[in-house]
Amino acid sequence: MNSSKLNYAPSRPFNGGRGVRTRGAAARDLGRGGARRGDAAGGSMTGGGKRRPRGAAAAAAAEAAVGEQCEKNGDVKKRRSDQADIPDALRQEAETCYQLRLPEDFYQFWKFCEELDPEKPSDALVSSVGLTLVGPYDILAGKHKKAKLTDVNFNLHWRFFYDPPEFQTILVGDSKTQYHMGYFRDVPDELPVWVGANEAKKNCLITPVGDNVFAAVKLFLSKKIKEVTDKKKSAVLKEIDEKLTRTAKELGYSLEQKTMKMKQRDKKVVAKAFHGAGLVVPVDKNDVGYRELPETNANLKKICKAIVDAPTDEERLKAFAPIQEMLTFVQFANDECDYGMGYELGMDLFCYGSHYFHKTVAQLLPLAYGLLRRGLFARIIEAHLAQRRDERLDQLEP
Repeated sequence: MNSSKLNYAPSRPFNGGRGVRTRGAAARDLGRGGARRGDAAGGSMTGGGKRRPRGAAAAAAAEAAVGEQCEKNGDVKKRRSDQADIPDALRQEAETCYQLRLPEDFYQFWKFCEELDPEKPSDALVSSVGLTLVGPYDILAGKHKKAKLTDVNFNLHWRFFYDPPEFQTILVGDSKTQYHMGYFRDVPDELPVWVGANEAKKNCLITPVGDNVFAAVKLFLSKKIKEVTDKKKSAVLKEIDEKLTRTAKELGYSLEQKTMKMKQRDKKVVAKAFHGAGLVVPVDKNDVGYRELPETNANLKKICKAIVDAPTDEERLKAFAPIQEMLTFVQFANDECDYGMGYELGMDLFCYGSHYFHKTVAQLLPLAYGLLRRGLFARIIEAHLAQRRDERLDQLEP
């Protein structure tokens, strides 16, 4: 295949802020790749997409944000009195390695596992529940000090094939399905919005399982208890479930799968994306910030399938035409500050999983993250695309 026809000019490094953007600046960043602009399907805006009217939804989201802030303020006071007994230096090390803040439930769950197995807290749930504490928990366990590699990129540590930059793995389960749980953040310098789960061997779907790790493991335990027929195993699981429930209640953590805070976040979602977790971008009172893609998720998947399944390079190039057109639409959207459009297209192509889209994703997502001021996510996606794999995910493996 003459790949030059599909590989667009690399995006320029983002300078750290939006600044004043001249007409066509984002188009130059993305590169047109020879695409021709077609008629804007179903929208009156330049570039094919249309901004979604928000009206009441915008007001609800604003209301939700106020409620969430109040909830956060209330939480802070409670957490300070119930802070996990983990040295500040160790907390700092874990958060520095990832360049991400970790919520208090992360540390409290470590202390809970320490009570179950003081020698190996990371393995406290392995034999009974089938879950291992990984990722930033490896820092608390001191595993990083024994690693052979000295320049470990922790944001690739336990990063599964379909994990977007927003997802940070903290627990792994069945290796056959690559079941794992992790914190999901909309913005890198904010705390997670919830804990999600994915089975990378099956698909890219990320399912919310609670707004803290106690709730996520409680849900996992509940399902496990229903499946187990052995009385002894069932008794062990129920005992752990009771301990976890008691600890969570004492610490004030909700054990609901979907809390009010999570529902409030749902109101801010502008697009579900292929992974189903939803994308959140700032949208102002004039609805500037996001415009819809000209294709539905179902149609975009058909386009992707046609590209991947094309029998020849020539056929693949033809099948790529709708994506080229959408790239042009993204250029116009970026020029008009609707950065969410390129974010959505880039994420969908990443989630589809084919290497045929990697170079396009490498232009769309780092640029979108830069425009949204989510620089760490841009660096994570670039590193992940360079080493995207479905095995050997433990970066600290001796």
